[in-house]
Amino acid sequence: MNREIGAATLAQAGITVDCASHGAEAVSMAEQADYALILMDVHMPGMDGLEATRRIRRLPRGADVPIIAVTASAFAEDERRCLQAGMNDFIGKPAPPSQMQALLQRWLGH
Repeated sequence: MNREIGAATLAQAGITVDCASHGAEAVSMAEQADYALILMDVHMPGMDGLEATRRIRRLPRGADVPIIAVTASAFAEDERRCLQAGMNDFIGKPAPPSQMQALLQRWLGH
């Protein structure tokens, strides 16, 4: 699921969406707002999603927010690295809408 389609799908579910273009922007956004959930693209330009997650986890607002890895690299090693970086869950892309709904239900109750 590309970013625009993913954001539209989440918005249709009544979820407010903010999008970051790169890892440093994601960290900056997490410093400034309380998020119920962060969908983190693992492969972003500049700072990748793994490093962004590590930095968000060190923020007062970032310690408890669920961070879900979103990546086309869906091997067991990729999932292990994401979980070690501090992510709570892992979803491959493109993610079918039913899988995304299950993920949202699990973490947000939507």
